[in-house]
Amino acid sequence: MSITSSMVKELREKTGAGMMDCKEALTMSAGDFEKAIDHLRKKGMSAATKRSSKAAKDGAVASYIHMGGKIGVLVEVNCETDFVAKTDDFRLLAKELTMHIAAANPRYLKSEDIPPDVLEREKEIYRSQAMAEKKPEKIWDKIIEGKLKKYYEDVCLLDQKFIKDTAITIGTLVNNMIAKTGENIVIRRFIRFQLGAD
Repeated sequence: MSITSSMVKELREKTGAGMMDCKEALTMSAGDFEKAIDHLRKKGMSAATKRSSKAAKDGAVASYIHMGGKIGVLVEVNCETDFVAKTDDFRLLAKELTMHIAAANPRYLKSEDIPPDVLEREKEIYRSQAMAEKKPEKIWDKIIEGKLKKYYEDVCLLDQKFIKDTAITIGTLVNNMIAKTGENIVIRRFIRFQLGAD
């Protein structure tokens, strides 16, 4: 099957990957968009894994104030060089992260940041629910694991589905940018203020 430039363009718009990467993915998947996207994700993940050992000490602090000044967000996103930090793509990523945080209200950056007592309380709730629903005890751990995964998607920024494209998580969004820039990119920290909230 011949891969047309419009197919490459469409895949690039969907994934944010480079033109050559998109062409290669479409060629390898015989024009199947879903397989091509999977190929790019795997490639992005392996590129991201390779880059994760590199120090990310440059970057930007981005801010966003929601209409009327009721919600404000600050996020620090790091990369390896000033060159990447100044690119439109990097700045757009930082801006989109602030808007996502304003809308999705994550409590933690990643699951490892959840305090053990909070995690234990969640597990206890799920265990009680499984007991109340008279689920067999041997499957409780599996139920708890599934519910914890959902909990992470609700409260952890990297596990949340990106509000502008729910087919990917924020973690994938960052990994796609790592693959695109060839630099390690890290969300260092964020804070979300809401008027009147503790």
